[in-house]
Amino acid sequence: MKIEKKNYAFIDSQNLNLSIQDQGWKLNFKRFRKFLEDKYGVAKAFIFIGYVPTQQNLYTALQEYGYVLIFKPTLSLAEGKVKGNVDAELVLHAMIEYPNYEQALIVTGDGDFHCLVEHLKKHGKLLRLLIPNRHKYSALLRRFAPEMAFISDWREKLQYEPK
Repeated sequence: MKIEKKNYAFIDSQNLNLSIQDQGWKLNFKRFRKFLEDKYGVAKAFIFIGYVPTQQNLYTALQEYGYVLIFKPTLSLAEGKVKGNVDAELVLHAMIEYPNYEQALIVTGDGDFHCLVEHLKKHGKLLRLLIPNRHKYSALLRRFAPEMAFISDWREKLQYEPK
């Protein structure tokens, strides 16, 4: 009988999306969820995302793929951009869920999560730091090189292809 690990993923959606798009491709979120489950034994994948009412179809699809959505209120900036920084929510939920998972997979290239990654590593709870772009991420995260993996290395497997 196979014993499943109880690993959780905590995903910085803005960093993930912008980093992937910066490389000229789009992520297939359905495949990505299956990838997290198969490769890393992720039982729960929390995705931290700014709430925009017009994006309800996206939110529904993400939930159908098996993500747990944690919403952050957003602000509309003068130049038409929408801002919804999810950093505090991700760190808070990683700590709220701390007793419920064996190890955590953190998906971001943002150095603001250095303290969380450091804490998880120190306590043997860091499964992996999964960075969207091998060539562009915070230098603050470089000290975790042995725990890093890069989504960009799996572009062929995880790229969204329109039908």
